[in-house]
Amino acid sequence: MAIKKLKDMKPGESGLIVALHGSGNVKHRLIDMGLVHGTKIHVMKFAPLGDPVEVKVKNFELALRTSEAGMIDVDVQ
Repeated sequence: MAIKKLKDMKPGESGLIVALHGSGNVKHRLIDMGLVHGTKIHVMKFAPLGDPVEVKVKNFELALRTSEAGMIDVDVQ
């Protein structure tokens, strides 16, 4: 079990979300997008300057700011 922040993962890596940190509107928005404990997430790519990161979750692709990706802990598989 290797836990990483989503922002520290590399393109092509996948895993399960194990924790979502932070509070307020940003955390609620991430939850509303389906980023909850136990959800499989796959890193597609990072933008050329590293922000945003493109991920695949539940058959859809999503772009997250690096600050948002830093709020998500993933068990890399």
